[in-house]
Amino acid sequence: MRSFDAIVIGAGQAGPFLAARMADAGMKVALIERKFLGGTCVNAGCMPTKTLVASARAAHVARTGGPYGVVVNGPIDVDMSIVRKRAETVTMNARDGLIGWFGGMANVTVIYGHARFEDKSTVSVNGEQLTAPKIFLNVGARPTIPDLPGLRDIDYLTSTSIIHLDRLPRHLAVIGGSYIGLEFAQMYRRFGAEVTVIERGPKLASREDADISDAIADILRAEGIAVHTDADNTGFSRSDDGTRVTIGKGVADIDASHVLVATGRTPNTDDLGLDRAGVATDKRGYITVDDRLATNVEGIWALGDCNGHGAFTHTSYNDFEIAAANLLDGEDRKLSDRILAYALYIDPPLGRVGMSERDARASGRPILISTRPMSRVGRANERGETQGFMKVIADADSKQILGAAILGIEGDEAIHGFIDAMNARTPYPVLKWSVPIHPTVSELIPTLLGDLKAG
Repeated sequence: MRSFDAIVIGAGQAGPFLAARMADAGMKVALIERKFLGGTCVNAGCMPTKTLVASARAAHVARTGGPYGVVVNGPIDVDMSIVRKRAETVTMNARDGLIGWFGGMANVTVIYGHARFEDKSTVSVNGEQLTAPKIFLNVGARPTIPDLPGLRDIDYLTSTSIIHLDRLPRHLAVIGGSYIGLEFAQMYRRFGAEVTVIERGPKLASREDADISDAIADILRAEGIAVHTDADNTGFSRSDDGTRVTIGKGVADIDASHVLVATGRTPNTDDLGLDRAGVATDKRGYITVDDRLATNVEGIWALGDCNGHGAFTHTSYNDFEIAAANLLDGEDRKLSDRILAYALYIDPPLGRVGMSERDARASGRPILISTRPMSRVGRANERGETQGFMKVIADADSKQILGAAILGIEGDEAIHGFIDAMNARTPYPVLKWSVPIHPTVSELIPTLLGDLKAG
């Protein structure tokens, strides 16, 4: 049995950085990874998918250049083998960078294998037992496969496998109308495939306010993507040309060449032997943690997607920051201090922070609301991209910004004006007197705040 000061299980966006910090503090650390360093972000999430999004946008810009005076003689073709290779190169560069970083790091032993608890301070991996007084879980999540009629009888894709396609689907059926599914839907439509999105609920991106969900659907439909909601009787069967997808409710069956299942994520906690350590999970399998990321078992913490407190690279990294600050820097950082922000990377993107209007109203507090269509944003008009709108919600009494959304050109960047103000706890009247740069999307933030009215 080998002993360490700390064991980190999983090398996503929290574990490796925490291992490096602890090693720098003189601790002897084991970093155990089942497959690849970098986790979902590097290997099957942000980096490859946003690289694919960039390729899809390049194709879209080329096809739509006429109104800008850019004339392309002949059709625009997409070489999917080059698209795939480019995404793989971005992933491998990042993964190799992590391998090189840890290869030269003193005090960290990287072990590839499947770790399982033997007890609360001991894990086994590759037939060897390792022990440490501190164990950190950063095991991430995987695509959820729903129990739909006939689904397991067909050859379906997930967000992990679709990034390896090197041929263009004739017709891609996307099962699930949330963030991952919508990004792939628009991406493959721009590559040239016919695309249908099938969502069992009444709205796309259901965690968003209805006006945002409706605007997202309009953006996708404008590019020729078929959208079906309230599809709660979807079924599948093999056909001569791929898969027959039955939606029901009077909607004609779809003959899809490929089916992408994008119906959520499941934490990778079911095969870790958590019961042997006594670590508690909720009914969905997420590890239960307190405000400082500690589990119910002393000496064990859970970071990243597996704890259910954010399914994003930046929230996972913030979990590392919280753990490192508390355990190594003598601080007292808490999950409850985090203001959640995220983006949906369709084009134009959605940037979001804090409460939705729905949540703000449900809180019972008096609220102020302001919206502005992107058609009244100079930058959007100059670029000829006026879809979407800006929205902000504030507390009428405290003058604090409760939440904001920018669905529109550069919304994923402009939203940071609100993110920074909310984290600084800056009352919104202060921002009304800022002098932003023209012409930008962010320059409309003071104007938007100036239009706040009781909602």
